[in-house]
Amino acid sequence: MKIILVILGTVSLVLGIVGIFVPLLPTTPFLLLSAAAYFKGSARLYKWLLNQKYLGPYIRNFKENKAIPLHAKIYAVVLLWGTIGYCILFLSLPVYVRVILGIIAAGVTWHILSFKTLKK
Repeated sequence: MKIILVILGTVSLVLGIVGIFVPLLPTTPFLLLSAAAYFKGSARLYKWLLNQKYLGPYIRNFKENKAIPLHAKIYAVVLLWGTIGYCILFLSLPVYVRVILGIIAAGVTWHILSFKTLKK
């Protein structure tokens, strides 16, 4: 079971890292899943993940404060609307697909903004 958890944690870690660069792929949920899987599967990998310079703060901030830094909120919402806005405005999509994309963007925006803002 520990091997499966380590594999799951590693796959979700890779998806979380990709999510940093791809607007519609969330980063924090995948990093939290990685942390949970590593916590149960490998104490060494869990400790390593929490001590990472760039990834560790995502997990620690969310775990300790249930908050997202302001710059991360702004970055996520701007990229989200930029990407989905481009698709809605410039791709030849059926109207119902455009509406669905708008609803998804609004829902994800609401979800991101519903978390407290981390004050440093």
